[in-house]
Amino acid sequence: MYATFYNLKENPFNLTPDPRYLFLSLYHKEALDHLLYGINERKGFIAITGGIGTGKTTLCRALLSHLDASTKSALIFNSFISDMELLSAINQEFGIAMTQGNGSKKDHVDALNRFLLKTFSEGGNALLLTDEAQNLSPSVLEQIRMISNLETEKEKLIQIVLVGQPELKEILKAPSMRQLDERITVRYDLKPLHPEDIKGYVEHRLVVAGGRGDLRFTGSAYKKIYAYSRGNPRRINAVCDRALLIGFAGGTHTISEKIVSKAIDDLQADPCMDPLALRRSGKRSRPVLLLIALLMFIVAAFVGWNFRKELLDRISPVQKTAVVPMVSPPPKPPEPEKKPAPLFLDERTSLSTLFGLFELGKMSEEDQGLSQLGLVSFRVPAEYYVIFKKPFRVHVSGSADSSSSSPRYLLIREVTEEGAIAIDAEGRDREVGREFILENWGEKVSWLYSQRNTRLMKGMSGPEVLRFQRVLSERGYLVEPTGAFDGETFTEVVRFQRDFGLHPDGIVGPRTMALIDQMME
Repeated sequence: MYATFYNLKENPFNLTPDPRYLFLSLYHKEALDHLLYGINERKGFIAITGGIGTGKTTLCRALLSHLDASTKSALIFNSFISDMELLSAINQEFGIAMTQGNGSKKDHVDALNRFLLKTFSEGGNALLLTDEAQNLSPSVLEQIRMISNLETEKEKLIQIVLVGQPELKEILKAPSMRQLDERITVRYDLKPLHPEDIKGYVEHRLVVAGGRGDLRFTGSAYKKIYAYSRGNPRRINAVCDRALLIGFAGGTHTISEKIVSKAIDDLQADPCMDPLALRRSGKRSRPVLLLIALLMFIVAAFVGWNFRKELLDRISPVQKTAVVPMVSPPPKPPEPEKKPAPLFLDERTSLSTLFGLFELGKMSEEDQGLSQLGLVSFRVPAEYYVIFKKPFRVHVSGSADSSSSSPRYLLIREVTEEGAIAIDAEGRDREVGREFILENWGEKVSWLYSQRNTRLMKGMSGPEVLRFQRVLSERGYLVEPTGAFDGETFTEVVRFQRDFGLHPDGIVGPRTMALIDQMME
């Protein structure tokens, strides 16, 4: 509608996964590098995870343009299939002709194996890519694992990429998935864009759509877009598309903060237009249905009680006798419901409670002699809270507790699947949801840790290095836990430090160690 007005060849903010529009942010570039590395080096299994709308499907389609002609690919985008349907779809994608009568599972696997051996003998490679892999059934995942057994003595005949939402990581951690999980040698978790990437992302899409620079967004508009989207590409597309429509209606080629705010209001007013609203509403629908059912039950019980005499007479008539009415005492007035204690704590209360949660008694005597407690603060994106294993404080955002000008904190004792367990002002546990945490996140978090004099650096070896390597490996960094601080470990330490805003010197100093300790059980 507005493309001609802005001298664009097409709509730059469509929600379809067009690989031409892939913006290679730091995270998207690293994800693509992991994919190409795993495929070209024949690592077998690769897992890419990321939240809804982070660009996983677009990344998958863009991957194909980076592969050479010798790599044959089979893309499975329908994850609600059976294991037999999976084999049929794979062979169809690879162009393997199945003659009539070759319909058994063994026939499909044998035909696939012959194709893979022929491709390998010709110097080629084969790729199986499954999107939305979190929806795959256990039997289909087991079939994919069995497909990975098609190999020579030295090389994997097929490279398998599982792409899915964060739930995929939890599925793979299940004991029944252990054999599959242990085969995944390359992993990457795709994160939302950084605030400084928003301008580059929007301008990239405008250029691909044929823009010549006469349409621009103001600096405050970009800030507003990030505040709404939190770096999620799908939400960025939704708000930018709406903002261009509003700008077109107003006859302007400059998209200001005011226009973006109006676009956000429009999206929030109509949940069908908000790409993440349906997911939120789906979570709320079940409690609403339960409430309606409860109300219906109460009404039915009330009606039955008031007409109990008539109902009993109809069911079993009895001789009527005089009944002396009982005089019941007047009902006691209901006690006022006690108001729950505040969740947002002041500096003193939050800090003293945090010290109480930090159980120094569980440390060994050796550790107690080598360390002392320290308080450390980091600026961490809200989505990262799920990786924290020990109690921490969230510095509540300014809009969350406007009743007080002094700093307020949300004290988290334990992260759960649904959100977290917080500690209120009376020291009681309170369950809070993920949305509550994200809404009140001020980006700055703090916790206590055991300060050690140990500094790990390249060339060192020992149990401390091994312990550090294992945590990095569990977080998806390409580190082999050997106990030796080699070049590979140094590179991944630098990447870890950059991811979390630390000085990227490759040395595991106090702050890097404090962050790693927070990620350990």
